[in-house]
Amino acid sequence: MNDSDDSDEGAGQPARSKRADARRNKETLLDAAAAVFVTSGVEAPVRDIAAKAGVGMGTIYRHFPTRADLIIAVYRHQVEACAEAGPDLLAAGATPHAALGRWISLFVDFLVTKHGLAAVMQSDNAGFDTLHTYFLDRLVPVCAQLLDAAVAAGEIRSGTDAYELMRGVGNLCIGGDNDPRYDPRRMVELLVAGLLQPRSA
Repeated sequence: MNDSDDSDEGAGQPARSKRADARRNKETLLDAAAAVFVTSGVEAPVRDIAAKAGVGMGTIYRHFPTRADLIIAVYRHQVEACAEAGPDLLAAGATPHAALGRWISLFVDFLVTKHGLAAVMQSDNAGFDTLHTYFLDRLVPVCAQLLDAAVAAGEIRSGTDAYELMRGVGNLCIGGDNDPRYDPRRMVELLVAGLLQPRSA
């Protein structure tokens, strides 16, 4: 029985390794697409994304037959990365408020990668319909966890709603890419700093 177990485990190793490699390759492709979207918008040529990822165009089309498929995958990939970062930042951060600040900065980075996505989402593609719900379902609880930790540590006042905070950050980011006199990151930093409890004299 032990010999059989060892044999099964050995047989499974190459398959698992292959799946892990395929997942990493796909993530590399999605990261490359997100970077190209930031600089050139979601209508950027597929050849630019392929060059950034170091793959052939056929590889992209094999994973994502249409541009909409690629856009949706990039969006979901960025949401997942932002969601997964929250608990890690909370565990490694000097304070919960510091972790919240770093996470909000990542959230701003995510909003930047949505450059041009709003217009595309007005299309009739059914795949776009669920993205906003997915975004809220994944990210609002993470923001709430960070806020609750900062409240529990006595760093910020209670009563700040995660959805409202994220909505406020999103509003501060509007127009930041076409007005050189406006720095949304600085305004977001001021917003996060304003959550701190005033120190007693």
